Amino acid sequence: MPNKILVTYATCTGSTRGVAEAIGKTLSEGGAQVDVLPMQEVKDLSAYRAVVAGSAIQGKKWLPEALQFVQKNRADLSSKPFAAFLVCMTLAMPNGESYRPFVAEFLAPVRMLVKPASEGLFAGVLDISKVPTLRDRLMFRLSVLFGAWKEGDHRNWTAIRAWAEGLQPKLLS
Repeated sequence: MPNKILVTYATCTGSTRGVAEAIGKTLSEGGAQVDVLPMQEVKDLSAYRAVVAGSAIQGKKWLPEALQFVQKNRADLSSKPFAAFLVCMTLAMPNGESYRPFVAEFLAPVRMLVKPASEGLFAGVLDISKVPTLRDRLMFRLSVLFGAWKEGDHRNWTAIRAWAEGLQPKLLS
């Protein structure tokens, strides 16, 4: 079996793609061969020794296409090293780290299908102009107004890279 790792993702506004790319780059710098692909482009997992899958969170859940990816590929993912991550704005709130146990439960449906060797929980980017629905844009605008969030990029690149560095032995051993 090749030592190639797939890093795959589902995103709403692009910030999860950035996290996936950073994970892929870190794994590559550690000597792994890595493909970083959106989940809808992944047709076959047989070329990969391990898989890292991540999704943006919407409504306290992975995106539907991300959970469908895990459901569809459950057998393959169960037979190889697998890690999961999420990108969630709750972690960007004031005292966001205190919400980490709450946010970790958003991965419960994934864990029920395939047990990840590692889980990464990361804050994302709040760009209200990219929020898909008017209702959600209004909700975020009010939340920003009342101090629940700040617009901008809240991704912690140091934490993302550190998590990815810790993945290599778990995925290729």
